[in-house]
Amino acid sequence: GWLFRRVMACGKRSGDSKRQVILFILCFCVCQSGAETLRYSLPEEMERDSFVANIAKDLGVPVSQLAARKARVVSEGSEQLFRLNQNTGVLTAKESLDREEICPQSDTCTLVFKIFFENPLQLIRGEVEIRDVNDNSPVFPEKEMVLKILETASPGSRFPLESAQDKDVGSNGLQNYSLGSNPHFSLAIGTGKDRVKYVELVLQRQLDREEQEELNLLLTAIDGGSPPRSGTAQVRIVVVDANDNIPVFDREVYEVRLAENSPLEQLVVRVSATDPDEGSYGEVHYSFTQTSERSRQLFQLNPATGEIRVAGKLDFEEAKTHKMVVRATDGGELSGHCKVQVEVLDVNDNAPEIALTSLTASIPEDAPPRTVVALFSVRDRDSGDNGRTECSIDGDLPFSLTPTFDNYYELRTNAALDRESTAQYNITITATDWGTTRLSSRENIFVQVSDVNDNPPEFTQEIYTMSVTENNSPMLRIGSMNATDADAGKNARVNYALVRQEGKEQPEVTVNAENGDVYILRPLDYEKVRAFEVSVRASDGGSPPLSAQALLRVVVRDENDNAPVVLHPHPDSSAAGELVPRWAPSGYLVAKVVAVDADAGQNAWLSYELAKATEPGLFRVGLHSGEVRTARAVTERDAPRQRLVVLVRDRGHPPRSATASLAVALVDGFSEAHLRVSEEAPAADPDGPLTLYLIASLACVSALFLATAVAAVVVKVRRARRSETETLPTFPTIATESSAGSLPRSYVYDVCFAAGTVNSEFRFLRPLFPCFPAGLPPGPGEQRSSVCSQDVANLGEEGD
Repeated sequence: GWLFRRVMACGKRSGDSKRQVILFILCFCVCQSGAETLRYSLPEEMERDSFVANIAKDLGVPVSQLAARKARVVSEGSEQLFRLNQNTGVLTAKESLDREEICPQSDTCTLVFKIFFENPLQLIRGEVEIRDVNDNSPVFPEKEMVLKILETASPGSRFPLESAQDKDVGSNGLQNYSLGSNPHFSLAIGTGKDRVKYVELVLQRQLDREEQEELNLLLTAIDGGSPPRSGTAQVRIVVVDANDNIPVFDREVYEVRLAENSPLEQLVVRVSATDPDEGSYGEVHYSFTQTSERSRQLFQLNPATGEIRVAGKLDFEEAKTHKMVVRATDGGELSGHCKVQVEVLDVNDNAPEIALTSLTASIPEDAPPRTVVALFSVRDRDSGDNGRTECSIDGDLPFSLTPTFDNYYELRTNAALDRESTAQYNITITATDWGTTRLSSRENIFVQVSDVNDNPPEFTQEIYTMSVTENNSPMLRIGSMNATDADAGKNARVNYALVRQEGKEQPEVTVNAENGDVYILRPLDYEKVRAFEVSVRASDGGSPPLSAQALLRVVVRDENDNAPVVLHPHPDSSAAGELVPRWAPSGYLVAKVVAVDADAGQNAWLSYELAKATEPGLFRVGLHSGEVRTARAVTERDAPRQRLVVLVRDRGHPPRSATASLAVALVDGFSEAHLRVSEEAPAADPDGPLTLYLIASLACVSALFLATAVAAVVVKVRRARRSETETLPTFPTIATESSAGSLPRSYVYDVCFAAGTVNSEFRFLRPLFPCFPAGLPPGPGEQRSSVCSQDVANLGEEGD
């Protein structure tokens, strides 16, 4: 921020806007390159929710972006030690941090965390150094140390004392020792190769057991804190009678290499010390001294044999070396010392650990390839090849792993997803190390594929045919249309609707928008509408919606709701008069009853029968033709006037019928009979409705035929003229109308060149004007053509 303000101020003073932009870009690049790792420090033992840093301010990110980009902090390891407030951008410690508990065997204690941003994905590494405070005093392993020293020990002899332990480090750790005032001993303080201070008593004046058998000294350990802390221990000196030989080890330092997976009771090393004295002064007993409490827990020393065996579980990741001091003491309380250094060898005993940092639980099916689904890290606490890891995905799935940095991996899609084929994925990630005996661990990630409206509804049929009987009741359900959508949720919710077509009447059906049931709106009449078709659209609930159409064909079934109608004889006449001569033989055609039925099928199949007659045996009616004929020859005994009633019946269920009445006169001559019939029955009105309809129909048909014929002639003539015009070539006006060197109009001919001919021949086909017939003189200014159409073939055969 300071650098940014300095650069902007410099740009303002210069007054150059371009330079200011360049300086701003340079500042941004410098800031970005330096912001790879955020480093902070925090004293230990701070209160809970103590302030660590203002992340938003240090990164130069607006506070509003923290919540928008789902910023969060993740600590390494299983325990999360820090908390990021997305509203303020402040990073705080979740709990009070104890450096000695977090980093027990390290001089520096650095906690690593990472800040994750989404949209786009960004990772920033941060470190918090836990500064040590002087909260621990030096502590001696024993409150009282007993040293048995021969009275013959010479001045300058040194006797190691147990070192104090201080959990603090640096200047707060152990710095010095002090010894209470006495005339015999002083302190010698030294620092080993491991930078651990050790203390020894130095004999300044020879002891005399007879003068003083024991000496009590106060040993004080002081650290370097402010204010300093201290710890004390009593040192009791027991003056022993003369024992002129001390135990001596065969080696001063024993170095051992031991695998971390060594079993309990395994022999580590056997230390050996000898004492040339005899009796109890030559018997040696072994014990640990100046050895940490943890080493005492992991190793067991046999006091009689000097064998050191494994007593606890060794862990290379906890401590790579263990240092111990073994004291050999004889019966005269004289002792010698040696050092034992155990180097713990790493064994591949830790499987990789997979820590999921970020996971997108649901991903849309139209997500492009290379979309990040999850971010995770892999950690193996082993070292070398035992700590190297590799990751893989089990099975053939449309996902891949991409290494990023610091053992982090991104789980990405590598192909297009289709929810309709696979709605969710159970992704198993396997992390394997490179050890001789390879260890692995697995993590299952469930990814849900969210639906996208990419499938239109599909009807089960392209054409639905439904039938309904005429005279139906309103809102009658006649069937159902069904469309399915492979999507899910609202994208699969199908709504049905009729497709309205402009210029057409409102359809007779309606479709339930939810379930596709088809209903007839009003009663139908087969005689008016026998079938109709409408288009039905099925639309889903997506955005934008997708749709499909199907054709609905409704067939109206006929019902026997129309009785036969008699056309002849006319129903309005009381009775039709027919003349039959007396000499009529059997089968003589008297009349023909003509009837029609507006229904269809067997409902319109008509049958005729004689229902009533003056003499039933004289006449018969054709069952299907309706022809009334004589059943026998007419005789003189038959009544001159006969009245017949013909019943016309259809084959519906139930059947409907109508009747026609005929009056028949048996006569010797037609004129006399005609007059009688005319007197008895009035003549039918020739201008009745049926006659009028027939005349109008005949006139319409005649007019239509005449118009069609005229149109055909006109079209034919036009085509003939067009073809003749296209056949004639077009010549320039100069060639036809020029007075100098041009032929008269009657001598202008068509010229045809044969494509591909060698001699480029041309032939006179015909003149543009027709030849005059013989005997017909040409018009004024015209000259008879010497070449006529009949001579075309002859001219074509001639040469040039």
